[in-house]
This record gives sequence, C-alpha cells and structure tokens, in this order.
Amino acid sequence: MVVVPVTMLALDSLRTFGDPMFGAFVTLETHYYYGLMALLLPFVFLRYPVLERAWFLPVNLLLAASAFGLSVFMFGSAETMLDEGWEFEAPRTATFAAYALWLLVLEAVRRAGGHTLFFLVLLFSLYPLVADQMPEAISGMAATIDQTAAYHTMSSESLLGLPFRAFANLVIGFLVFGVALQRTGGGEFFINLSMALLGGVRGGAAKVAIVSSGLMGSMSGSVITNVLTTGQLTIPAMQKSGIGKETAAGIEACASTGGVLLPPIMGSTAFVMATFLQVPYYEVAVAAAIPAVLYFGALFMQIDSYAGRNNVSGLPPEATPRLGPTLRDGWYYLGAFAVLVVLLLVLQREALAPWIATGVLLVLNQFSRAHRWGWMDAARFLESVGGLLVELLAILAGVGLIVGALSLTGLSGTLVNELLFIAGGSTLILLLMGALTSFVLGIGMTVTAAYIFLAIILAPALIEGGLDPLAVHLFILYWGMLSFITPPVALGAFAGAAIAGARPMLTGFTAMGLGASTYFIPFVFVLAPELTLQDGFMPAVLPFIEAVLGVLLIAASVQGYLPGLGPLTRFPRIARPLIGLAGVAIALPGLLDDGMLSNGVMFAVGLPVAVTAALIGRQARSR
Repeated sequence: MVVVPVTMLALDSLRTFGDPMFGAFVTLETHYYYGLMALLLPFVFLRYPVLERAWFLPVNLLLAASAFGLSVFMFGSAETMLDEGWEFEAPRTATFAAYALWLLVLEAVRRAGGHTLFFLVLLFSLYPLVADQMPEAISGMAATIDQTAAYHTMSSESLLGLPFRAFANLVIGFLVFGVALQRTGGGEFFINLSMALLGGVRGGAAKVAIVSSGLMGSMSGSVITNVLTTGQLTIPAMQKSGIGKETAAGIEACASTGGVLLPPIMGSTAFVMATFLQVPYYEVAVAAAIPAVLYFGALFMQIDSYAGRNNVSGLPPEATPRLGPTLRDGWYYLGAFAVLVVLLLVLQREALAPWIATGVLLVLNQFSRAHRWGWMDAARFLESVGGLLVELLAILAGVGLIVGALSLTGLSGTLVNELLFIAGGSTLILLLMGALTSFVLGIGMTVTAAYIFLAIILAPALIEGGLDPLAVHLFILYWGMLSFITPPVALGAFAGAAIAGARPMLTGFTAMGLGASTYFIPFVFVLAPELTLQDGFMPAVLPFIEAVLGVLLIAASVQGYLPGLGPLTRFPRIARPLIGLAGVAIALPGLLDDGMLSNGVMFAVGLPVAVTAALIGRQARSR
C-alpha cells in the first residue's frame, strides 16, 4: 500500500505536466483513468480479503493480478477503443476482457462498499438487459449483454463516468491533504483550540465536540471514521462534565455528520457535485458555507438550550488549555488551511491547491518537536492515503456502473417526467419525495454513493420543477447525510454509542432530538437559494436572519428552553408547539403563498408566546 500513492502521483504528473520520455504513453484522459485503476483496483482484493485464512491468499492474489492485467489491457487499447468505437461493438477479445473487468469491479464493490451497495450496483448494471420489459414508468432501451459489458468498461459514461472522473481529477489531492492534517496532529490541535475557546462556557465540552468534530469531519468526509476518532476524546469529556452517555454520543454523531457539509474540503462528495454541475469546486464550497453555518448554528443552539435546561456547566479552568500556547504550538495548521483557501477562492487553482497546502503543512510540521515525522510516520501516512483511495475507487467505480446503466437505457430522462407527474407540479411534494428518498438511500449507502444515485434520478426532476440546481444538489447531499443520525439505522449514532457504552437505539433517537432543528435547514436553502451566495452576499442577509431566528425558536421548542429567558416551564403543551410552528414559519417563508404572512405569524404569535412563557416560568421559580 505504501508504493501506491507514490506511483499514482508520478502518473498524475505525467498527465498534468507531460514528460519527454513517458508523456507519449499518457496521451488521453482515459490513459490516466485506466492507469489509476491498474494501480488501485488490485489492492481492493488484498486490503479486503474474503477470508483471513492463509489458504485463501492465492485466490486474492489471482484476483488482484487479473485486475491489474485487465486495466493494463484497457490502458494499452485506449486509443484504438476511441478510434473504432469499441464501447458500442468491441472485438471478442476486448469483450471478454470487459466481462472480466465488470465482474471484478462488482466484487470490489461488495468487499469495500458492503452488500447493500453491491446489490444495488448489480441490479442496475444488469438493467439494460431487460429495460424494454419493465413497466412503462421505468422502461428504457434494451441492450445485449455484449453491448452492456463494452459500454460499462469502455465508454466515458459508466465505469469511467462522472464519479470516477471527479475522483481522478479533484478528490485525490484533497484526500491527501486531509490525511496529512490528521497524521501531523491536526485533530488534537483543533480539539485543543476548541477547548481553549469554548471549554469554559455553559455546556463547554459539548460545544467543543461540535467545533472539533465538524472540522475533522470536513477533512475525512466519513461520518463513522470521524465519530470513532474524535469521539474517543470528546465523548468522555462530555460525560465527565455531567452529560448523559446517550446524549454525549448523540452530540458527537450530529457534529461528525455535519462535517460532510463543511467547507473547504467537505469530503469527496462535493467534488463529484462540482463535476455533475460542471462548475469549479470553489463555487460548491462557497454555496455550502451558509448551509453549513446554519447546521452547526442550529446544533449549537440546541446544545446551549440543553445545557441551560440541565444546568451543565463548562469545564474547569485546569482542564482547558490556554489559547496562546495552543496557537503557538499549532499555528501552522491554520496556515496550511489559509494557503488552501487562498488558492481555492482567490487564485482559483483547485487542482493544485491541496497539493501545495499539503507540501506547506508537511514542511512546517518538521519544525514541530511534538509532531515531527520520521521515516515510519511517512510510511504510515502513505499507507493511510493508499487505503483511503483504494476504498473510494471501488465505491465510485461501482456507482459509475449505475450511471452507465441509466445512460445506456435512457432511463434518467424517463424518470424525470414520471416524478414530475407524481408530484403534480407541487414543489413541496417534490422536496418531500426527495428528502425521503435521500434519507432511505443514505441508510444503506455511503453519503457519496447515495448522492450520486439521486443526482442522476431525482435532481433533474427538482430542477425541472423550478428549483435552483446548486441548491438542489446540496439538498440531496444534506438529506443523505442525515440518515447517519436518524433511526432505525443511525450508523453515526451507533458508532458513538459504542464509545460511550450507551444503548444504540436510544442514542439514535437522542441524536435525532438534538438535531431536530437541522432537519428543516435543507428546505430553508432550497426555498431561499440566495443562501447559496450565487448572487453575492447582500441578497442572502435577510433570508439568513430569518433562518437563524427560525432555527432558534425551533431549538427552544424542542428543548423547552429559550436562551436569555430561561426554561419554558408554564403552559409547555401550548407554548412549545406554537414556538416551534412559529420557527418553521419564519425559517421557511417560501412554504406559504405570502412570505410576509409567514413573518407575521412568527412575530405576532411565536415571540410573544415564547417571551410570556419564559417570564412566567422565571417568576414561578423566584417565588
């Protein structure tokens, strides 16, 4: 695994800069893609063996060698493939190679992506064989098995389609930066920085978890991985401060989940989104900024209300690091982030940005006594990068087969019309269908895989219904990730429960309650696309204020506590639902025909009820 990133970087340099000796071998983009597959796909069968027993090793080695040989064959045939149109009709030898590569990719998906994703990819990849026999709503053009195999492996719309191209052209560099940040001690620094800033305030340990886990989740892009890493530190700290074990695990799960939406890295999904929308990555990162602020702001308000209602104090001074020494010891992490942001947003060099930022980070890290690398540290870094790339390649190659099946049969266009017909032209029904579908798919798939599937099936229908394309794609991403904190399969919450020693299902429901206000945020920015900042900052000011006020009231309703006024102890059955409805009304004015009516409901009903209930409760406590 150590040699994979090194060889891969050499291949990428040939593609990007050319080389007088070897540049002639990488003359097409497909050369680079097949070369990348030859480097990574074989290691799926070695990193994820079917059985750990020694006697099964020859089988895994045979599969790995076959994956390498087939990828090299495709690499060598790339120009002929393009010139003679093999994707539609290939020679017999190439067709047999296509069958074999198709099967190997399916097995790689099963090992790296799990059985749910495997069965979904398997069914869709075979769909062209029976597309003309399906019911009218999901029927399409049929293809023979030879045509299907050739199209899957030799066209630019399936195995080498949008998911794989996004991975090859953009994702790799940012994943390397994220791994470098973690391996150089960035996770520890962000936790210490969060504790120095927020540890002493009310519910400080929980707020530290929100900030630090959000930052680390942005780098890893994996909810489960983030919970299992930062959660080892944040969950025990929350429990020591008096927070219950289910609540502590739920807070960590919510924070780690939100990291997938947090710029500047946002995991791998944002790069696939940029490729789908055919926009620079920095536009996606900018568009996700306010939705991410709203998500973490909503979570912060929920936790603050929880801490106020349950009298959860901050960490003692001796348990919180000092801000000055923390910044002095880890300033270069912030420096590397600054380099990344400048290169992305100012110079707009998204392909080079993560590599330069990684180089700056690794050079500066060698001046740190605590985190300076030796040869073994460098080897572990390369091994981590290789393992992450191998897993992601298998998943995205498999999802590419879904994309290819829809492209070959023309089903994607048919489904758009069917969804629009079912919704009857109602934007709200389309959004509710989208939220439910995204959530269900997110249960059994990674966030990236669920997003890609829905970006093909659902996004065109929502866009055709009059919604903003970028806001729609963020909406799908958002709802896919919310499945990690929502029962019955709240995998992020279950991972946190394992660390806290809590009951998994109760932790899932606790996480859902703590993140209650976040469930409304996707509807906020898809109905108010100004929040994606595509038209600048000023048009987003009023919708942002409305969203913050609405989220504050929803959080107060759920927790029964309004910051600044105290618990809603009197008439909770009347006050809390009214406050929650008022919060929804102000946050989602687009759901009513008249936005001013929505605002009027909030100010005329919600705020007076909230203030009155809190003041009555305060007077009752003072007697």
